[in-house]
Amino acid sequence: MSKESTVHLFRRLEQLNGIGAALSRERDIDRLLENILEAAKAITGADGGTLYSVTEEGDALKFEIVRTDSLDIRLGGTTGRPIDFPQLPLRNADGSPNDSLVAAYAAIHDRTVNVGDAYSEEGFDFSGTRLFDQRTGYRSKSFLTVPMRNHDRELIGVLQLINARDPETGEVTEFSTADQSLAESLASQAAIALTNRLLITQLERLFESFVNLINLAIDEKSPYTGGHCQRVPALTMMLAEAVNATQEGPLAGFTMTERDRYELKMAGLLHDCGKITTPVHVVDKATKLQTIYDRIGLVDTRFEVLKRDAELAALRRQLALRPVVDAAAEAQELQGLQQSIHTLEEEREFMRRSNQGAEAMRAEDQQRVRDISAARQWRNPQGVQTSFLTAEEVENLTIRSGTLTQGERDTVNYHIVATIKMLETLPWPRHLKNVPEYAGGHHERMDGKGYPRGLTRDQMSVQARMMGIADIFEALTAADRPYKSGMTLSQALAIMCKMRDNGHIDPDLFQVFVREGVYARYGQEFLEPNQVDEIPAEVIAKALGG
Repeated sequence: MSKESTVHLFRRLEQLNGIGAALSRERDIDRLLENILEAAKAITGADGGTLYSVTEEGDALKFEIVRTDSLDIRLGGTTGRPIDFPQLPLRNADGSPNDSLVAAYAAIHDRTVNVGDAYSEEGFDFSGTRLFDQRTGYRSKSFLTVPMRNHDRELIGVLQLINARDPETGEVTEFSTADQSLAESLASQAAIALTNRLLITQLERLFESFVNLINLAIDEKSPYTGGHCQRVPALTMMLAEAVNATQEGPLAGFTMTERDRYELKMAGLLHDCGKITTPVHVVDKATKLQTIYDRIGLVDTRFEVLKRDAELAALRRQLALRPVVDAAAEAQELQGLQQSIHTLEEEREFMRRSNQGAEAMRAEDQQRVRDISAARQWRNPQGVQTSFLTAEEVENLTIRSGTLTQGERDTVNYHIVATIKMLETLPWPRHLKNVPEYAGGHHERMDGKGYPRGLTRDQMSVQARMMGIADIFEALTAADRPYKSGMTLSQALAIMCKMRDNGHIDPDLFQVFVREGVYARYGQEFLEPNQVDEIPAEVIAKALGG
């Protein structure tokens, strides 16, 4: 071998080492497949080539990437142009090996096939190649076909190169022994890189499936939170992309890589995983007296008992007037009974209204609940006169806003503590190490008055602050809650302006949320048409001016 040839070979070997390192860094499967074929073409000087993968059933080869430089053919992979060639079966109809096709032969027998001229080669069927040449005017000549096997010696694909070109003249020539060795070495490295990437992808899919399984469990447990677990991460990513694209203001320096996006997506999907520990009767509490059923029915029954007692008392007084006939006295008793029943009906209707938690309860209405409970008694099934409402029922019926008592709110709020505990126990890989912090911070406030850790804005990541905005906006506009209807976009934005002013949410992120129309895109995709209203100019101005 001449000195020039030796130097050229060493350069190719250095190129091969560089290619191997580059392949190991690629995360996208399509780009990885493309890089494998392009690297093989470059290192051997081939004009074209095909990369096949083995089907899941393991009985055929599937076209993944097709390239021919001189014909400007680029199919498969990231090109967006599908390959409509039929798969190459590894077995004939009778079960015998399909040795007539060179790619199938190399795969079946785990052997590299180096063909000098397809038109004169015997033992292989190149009829498809000839048809391709007739249709395109191409002349397929030399073929180098290398099987790709992983560390377990399992076939994962076939690399096929076409028409080696002389580096000086450009003439089509045969693939040399050095070409074959380099291609085999590259195929081995590529198989390792591809296997590792596929394994990582499978693990990521398994992990995502596990995350979705948790959300499904929450969904099955409560249909009112399942949509939330999907919508919050979607809105978080919308806001994240808007911030990533921002070129001005205090967030101009924020950028995300693909790994950053994946980490934030996972945090979004897991942000409420702790709700799996929350009792379903608290999560689904649609009215103030609801537990596993709505106890307003018990209050209704007591009112019916009071009405019955009033009727019996009136009838007894009427009987006491017998045998003396006193029409006026009887009419007065009847009028008193009707007035008592009317009062009881009115109080019962008031209690039913008080049981609803959609709006804030006035202080005078809270006091009226207490007054009714104190003024009235009823005879329970044991025949004992007792308070009309229990202390626990009074506590529930006087809830100022919503349907939860303070104890129940603490139970719901504990879900974020459970989320953090669950996530911090997992052995996160380096590129997902921030998931617990992102997911665990969405109930914190910028002024340090949030929970569970009372973090301030400076103590939180941008991602956690994003998730806080997404969580609040989704909750305001959600139409599937048992205790309220979903707000319109303008109502939700007006409330969030107040929350920004009160130190609840991040003002810079909220400005991007409004300025870039993140709320509008979310509304179009996730809200009911009647919720997507026109935002008043003063609301937009207030949101942007904060």
